[in-house]
Amino acid sequence: MKLSLQGKVALVTGGARDVGREIALGLAAEGAAVVVNYHGSKAGAEAVVSEIREHGGRALAIGCDISKLDAVQAMVAQTVAEFGGLNILVNNAGLVIRKRFADTTPEEWRRQIDVCLYGTIHCTHAALPHLEAQKGAGRIITIVGDSSRVGESGLAIGAAARAGNIALMKSVARETRTALTANTLALGLIETAHDPEFITANREKLTKLYPLRRLGKPSDVAPLAVLLASDEGGWITGQVISVSGGFSMV
Repeated sequence: MKLSLQGKVALVTGGARDVGREIALGLAAEGAAVVVNYHGSKAGAEAVVSEIREHGGRALAIGCDISKLDAVQAMVAQTVAEFGGLNILVNNAGLVIRKRFADTTPEEWRRQIDVCLYGTIHCTHAALPHLEAQKGAGRIITIVGDSSRVGESGLAIGAAARAGNIALMKSVARETRTALTANTLALGLIETAHDPEFITANREKLTKLYPLRRLGKPSDVAPLAVLLASDEGGWITGQVISVSGGFSMV
């Protein structure tokens, strides 16, 4: 199956590393021009852009704090000015503080909700007019943790914020109807740079929770995101698809 994205333009938030990086590279491999958004990982974003360009693709790194609506609007405007439009939005950026809920602070609530919920709202709202203009070819893929569906100890606020993303995607899918598709990928625990100490300390116990007996890799996620971005994924919308190694089967 060829998932050609020639002529498409994609914006991937948090695209400098891990899952975002793999999705950005996957979209570019199918021919999309890719904007790699970053906040604190400029060098990583520029490395992704360089890799795409080395393979003949088009890419641009844009720094932006997605918790700020005006910054997001400027990022989307720059994307459209650089590449002539916007077809695909991947809401991947996030911030999770692993802590028992009773020990969390209002400041920690706000930081996570500002990025994980408002960030997705900001990006979706700013991109929507451009995506709707694609007349059925617009795509939104939002990445969340599977804790947003089933809950997880130590991740209450992040899970709550991401659960809001699920409702947002379903609502946008209903409102926009034939103009675009909007879907959510709910991930099991992925081996990334975000929480290595926790994974290292608990690997054996964590692995036993997964029927496939391993944790996920960023490369386990990217192929499905690319499918949803393509024309071949055009009859899938409003869905929450678990990519979790069998951690949840609901």
